[in-house]
Amino acid sequence: MASEADSTAPASTHETTPRGGGFREYSTSILVAVGLALLIRSTIVQAFYIPSGSMEDTLYVGDYLLANKFIYGAPIEVPLVDAPVLRLPAIRDPTPGDIVIFRSLEEVGRDLIKRCVATGGQTVQIRDKVLYVDGVVVPNTPDGKHVDPLPGRSRIRDNFGPLTVPEGHFFMMGDNRDRSRDSRYFGPVPREKIKGKAMIIYWSSTLVSGPLYRFPQMLADAGNFAWNLPSLPFRTRYGRLGTVIH
Repeated sequence: MASEADSTAPASTHETTPRGGGFREYSTSILVAVGLALLIRSTIVQAFYIPSGSMEDTLYVGDYLLANKFIYGAPIEVPLVDAPVLRLPAIRDPTPGDIVIFRSLEEVGRDLIKRCVATGGQTVQIRDKVLYVDGVVVPNTPDGKHVDPLPGRSRIRDNFGPLTVPEGHFFMMGDNRDRSRDSRYFGPVPREKIKGKAMIIYWSSTLVSGPLYRFPQMLADAGNFAWNLPSLPFRTRYGRLGTVIH
């Protein structure tokens, strides 16, 4: 007589993955990675590009740098809002000599990079291109240069102040003193506009023009990048890679 199958036989050890499970896992991983990247960008470090020569010879057009955001208290920003909605606790405030990234006081959404030369309570004056802070001459080198040798050709640029910087504000100037629009024109920068301190150059290359300059900006950036990519190894300023900014 045939016996019945043993009901205690072990079940199959093969497991099945629900349809779409792999896609969900990849999606979750991507979302976590993007979230971490945004968190780091918002609170720790952010990349910036130098588009003008106002900070020469410290920073050149085509330099790509990383900025330390937590040292001054990272501003938590949201799209379409020019002022931060929250600021994390700061380690310290900017001090004279720091190269600082801050929000423009003249153009919404634009970031600027300049050197802090004076803080709240200090008095700034420029006489015939010479910078004085609290009556003491601030040397032009290594922090400043002049490309126009004749003083007094511009009233604001070459002869400014005296101006006492308000508390909670910072007086910013470009190192390329004759080619910089800075606090001489738009005034001291309030603390809430400060974004971070320039830290290190991670890439630098000379520029060549692209063929899509008349197209919308996003399309032009992508097209010009592809156009210039083959020559990138020959345009890279290898000696500037990894340069600490000070």
